[in-house]
Formats: sequence, C-alpha cells, structure tokens
Amino acid sequence: MVTIRQLRYFEALARERHFGRAAEAVHVSQPALSAQIMEMEAELGIRVVERSRRTVLLTAAGERVLDHAGKVLRAMEALEQAARPEKGPLSGPFRIGLIPTIAPYLIPALVPALKESYPDAEIALKEAVTDRLLDELENGALDAVIAASPVTRETIRSRLLFTDPFHLAVARDNHTLLRSPLSEAHVDTERLLLLEEGHCLRDQALAVCRFAPQRNSVNVGATSLTTLLQMVANDMGMTLIPALAIATETARMPLTILSFADPAPAREIGLFWRASDRREHDMRALADVVMTCRKADA
Repeated sequence: MVTIRQLRYFEALARERHFGRAAEAVHVSQPALSAQIMEMEAELGIRVVERSRRTVLLTAAGERVLDHAGKVLRAMEALEQAARPEKGPLSGPFRIGLIPTIAPYLIPALVPALKESYPDAEIALKEAVTDRLLDELENGALDAVIAASPVTRETIRSRLLFTDPFHLAVARDNHTLLRSPLSEAHVDTERLLLLEEGHCLRDQALAVCRFAPQRNSVNVGATSLTTLLQMVANDMGMTLIPALAIATETARMPLTILSFADPAPAREIGLFWRASDRREHDMRALADVVMTCRKADA
C-alpha cells in the first residue's frame, strides 16, 4: 500500500524536480527519499518520474498521481488540524513564505516577535519569488505567504498588512540634479536598473515609471535588491527602493534616497492563505504581529 510518507516525498520531488533538494525539503537523506519513490512505483506498478543527472521529469502517469497525492495530503492535514487540541493561535508548525524584497527586512523583527508572543509556534520560513510561493501555498507546502498585492487566484484569500511607499535610490555622489519631492517623470528610465524577470518589484517599478519618458530601462538580471543597490551605489544607475528596505540598505552602502511627491507610488503588502484553510485565528495572529513589527520600524 502506498504510504502518506511516500506521497509527501513524491510531492516534494515533483516540486523541486531534483532528488537532493527534495530530500533536503523533507529532512531525509537522498538515498532514503529515492528508495521510498521506488517503493511507491513498485506498489503502483508504474513509473512516476524520469530520472537524469540534471533534473527530474514527471511521467504522464506521475502527473496524474501527483494530482491525487495533493488531494490526499491536504485531506490528511485537515484531519490533523481538526484532531489537534485547541491551544490558541500559532501553537504548532506553521510555514511562512516571503518574497525576496520583503524577507531580509521583515524577518529580523518578525521572528523574535513571534517567539515572544507565541512561544509554542514552530515557525519555518521560505524565501522565493511570488509565483513559486503561491504554487507551494496552493499545494499545501506553505501555510501562509507574505507578498505584494495583487494576487488573483480564486483558491487564495488575503488581508492587507501595510502600504510600502517607493523611493528613488541614487549614488551618494550622483551628479544628477534631483531633489525631493520627485514625480515619476524625474525617473531616467535609461538609467533605471531592474531585477530579473519573475520578481514582482520589477513589474512594480515599470508600473511606477509608466508616466516617465519612454526609454529603455536596464535589465541587469540581478536576483536581489541588495545587488541592484550595490550597482546604484557605484553610480551605474538608479532604482526604486521600498521604504521597508531603506534602513537596512543605507546602513551598509552609500546611497541617497529621494522621496516622491504625494500621492507617492507604493506597493501593498498582504498576507495570503488558502481559502480552504480554516485557521482564521492563526492568520489573524500572524497579521497582527507583522503589522506591529512594521509600526515599530516605521
């Protein structure tokens, strides 16, 4: 009989498409995970994955099994939640995903605050781009996601946490005659540095600059805001920086931060969870802690 453990391992493998990363995700050795997948294949009488040195591909049968595996695992999680004694909010395992332009600036305050307010919480954190986090939220690998709005998935509910205004970052010795308050038209899109495709901050920057003169912005393929700002500090261009990141980034590199005139462009940061998840008290507790952390840093 196929076991719940095997289904969990298979779901992790389908998500990571790599035996090593899948084993790390479920906290077992790679040989142990591989053995369980092989046992599941033998039990089902089919191959669910195609193995190669570089990647893992699901077979057509594996795709069908994955769909059923997800339903079984979500049902088991719901059963475990229903059977767990009520101890108050955030009293057990809780997995939170954060996007890269939020995680390094919110986590240092969020984790101690959660430990202080909810000492029984077993918090696990993951950083990734929005689409990947939402995929993992939908398939049950995460319990909640903190990301920028909007999110338009029917299976996901949301709550606004805070508004995060944008500013313009330039090198401290930049010779461009810019002064606060700015308008979007002041942004030189020929020198505007952007994160690589897949980061919501890239799309937000382009949206802010839709009123600016239509020139070519610079796609440097950076995967982090810190990398982008290091380039700005060396006067290789300018970029938008959310208020959440200003204190951390200006403390470690020479930047000038310029504000926009009201109404300043901003992103809305929200908490997202599955519509089928009934842990409203957990989501409310997490949201309250996040908003308290943000007010303390503002």
